[in-house]
Amino acid sequence: MTNAAVLIANRGEIACRIIRTARRMGLRTIAVYSEADAEALFVRMADEAHCIGPAPARESYLNIGAIIDVAGRSGAIFVHPGYGFLSERAEFAEACAAAGLTFVGPPASAIRAMGLKDAAKALVAAAGVPIVPGYHGERQEPDFLAEKAMEIGYPVLIKAVAGGGGKGMKRVDDPADFAGALESAQREAAGAFGDPRVLIEKYILAPRHIEIQVFADAHDHVVHLFERDCSLQRRHQKVIEEAPAPGMPAAMRQAMGDAAVQAARAVGYVGAGTVEFIVDASEGLRSDRFYFMEMNTRLQVEHPVTEAITGLDLVELQLRVAAGEVLPFDQGGLRIDGHAVEARIYAEDPEKGFLPSTGHLWALQFPTDADLRVDTGVEAGDEVSPFYDPMIAKVIAHGATREEALDRLAGALGRSVIAGPRTNIAFLKKLCEAPAFRAGQFDTGFIERNLDSLGAVPRPIDAEAVRRGVLALLADHHDDTARKPGSEAFSPWDTRDAFQLMGTRRQGLSVTVDGERIDDIGIEWLCQSDQTSAIAVHWANGTTRSGDAGNGGTALAVTPDGVLVIHDARQTRVGLHDPFSVDLDHLTAGSGIAAPMHGKLVAVFVALGDTVKKGQRLAVVEAMKMEHVLTSAFDGTVTAINAAPGEQVAEGATLIQLDPLGS
Repeated sequence: MTNAAVLIANRGEIACRIIRTARRMGLRTIAVYSEADAEALFVRMADEAHCIGPAPARESYLNIGAIIDVAGRSGAIFVHPGYGFLSERAEFAEACAAAGLTFVGPPASAIRAMGLKDAAKALVAAAGVPIVPGYHGERQEPDFLAEKAMEIGYPVLIKAVAGGGGKGMKRVDDPADFAGALESAQREAAGAFGDPRVLIEKYILAPRHIEIQVFADAHDHVVHLFERDCSLQRRHQKVIEEAPAPGMPAAMRQAMGDAAVQAARAVGYVGAGTVEFIVDASEGLRSDRFYFMEMNTRLQVEHPVTEAITGLDLVELQLRVAAGEVLPFDQGGLRIDGHAVEARIYAEDPEKGFLPSTGHLWALQFPTDADLRVDTGVEAGDEVSPFYDPMIAKVIAHGATREEALDRLAGALGRSVIAGPRTNIAFLKKLCEAPAFRAGQFDTGFIERNLDSLGAVPRPIDAEAVRRGVLALLADHHDDTARKPGSEAFSPWDTRDAFQLMGTRRQGLSVTVDGERIDDIGIEWLCQSDQTSAIAVHWANGTTRSGDAGNGGTALAVTPDGVLVIHDARQTRVGLHDPFSVDLDHLTAGSGIAAPMHGKLVAVFVALGDTVKKGQRLAVVEAMKMEHVLTSAFDGTVTAINAAPGEQVAEGATLIQLDPLGS
């Protein structure tokens, strides 16, 4: 394989991760990139890089023809799809084969077979893999359905066949309540969808998401690399993953591993894949309580935790299997070494409903301890773009025990510094430290039930961060020549704010904290006999924080708009208030509807002069593959529309102006 070339049909963190392994194996690396990623880290790392189109993914990273063309012109042998984008598109695998390229992944037939979820369940069920118990047939007689519910076992879920949005869906815990719940579900289904038919499924009381990593070569060898627990999720998005699963009995691991191998064999699988199961953990982990959900026919984001406990490089294995090599081990040769936990750091704001955040990375620092790994696709000075997934990095910790791994991960998150876009680092740290999670008392609903204690709600201003920010602003305000040699404290001599000999000088200061103006900051300069000064920062409510003038804290970054202070893994932006900073373009007597993040305005539902009701949809902004609906907070009249669909809008930009009715 040495001197062969691999084209990475992806971007960001996974592209960087593939390049590192490919380079170690002696392969030439070829990157493809969109115009938005022209200066990205993975482009700089690759041996060569080719632009394949504009920022929108459908015009670049999803453009099969452009990628195949670059692969042909650059002499690529392998095409690695990473994850996301084209990684589970059977037509991409077929296009690679038609062009004489080796697709680093399963055959198109396996991708297609597992891509149709209902058909996949039928296929794996025929292979003996357990699926969620239920009745999905045509018979709808109440007595017959009640009999099926008893066979399935309570609690059950009655679901409308044509359902959605929770309509026609009823949970039933007691057989005595089944008839009434069925009638209600059928009425709702008929009214909402014109179809009263329902199905019955087992209701999983305490669901855990546990998946099995499988690997197969083209020589009929299939193994599993043990399990990962991905139960800590928010809106079906994995947040923290770990391996092995806490509390996993050996017999259940064997049963789940065997089932995953059977699923892979059923579709003639080759390469790395993941079989996902939903587990009923209401009575602990039991071998008869796991059910097939789906198979991901690609490398997973969370693959590093498997690498940490097995000592394997899954990307290297992918490339070797794609080259026709035999797996260098069998099931009996695999062992679990310790415990590993991964946290996904996203550019998002947990205190504002996890809204995506974008912008310049003024600082990016991670610990470099042993047993820590950081996979990232950005560096300090890069931009977090609104066009793609908002993940900044993955931090992976390994330890001899789960407790040790969680301690290391929490510590690493607390010492990481990311300044610029908002991130979920503080939220992740609290998750790692949550007592119930530590005790193994969690399921897929854990995060939603504990948002308050995890800090994912609006929180008060961090007074200590403000103090450090004010001190840093004052330090930046003074000339370096005004400092006493060898001291970080200020000299009282300064041409811009006068001087005095000894005593205390008081000064008022108006600052902005995360965009909010605060006028009640008081500064006391205590001039000392050694010609230096110490500073006390006062709040109008009597709270006092004091410290040396030159010590603004280590976790901060000075930007043109102020100082970004990272305190307790939480970011606070502190700036000096500019009384002349007024948005003259959008200055009106009404209330503005602002863009919650940098993104694209995809729709506007109102026109100038329209009367709107409280809660009415006004516009939609798209960022990082997510749509965010903007609604009116009151009844009013549209007095201005400042952007058109298709335009990029900045965070905080006033998009629509409203005047309250009666004003």
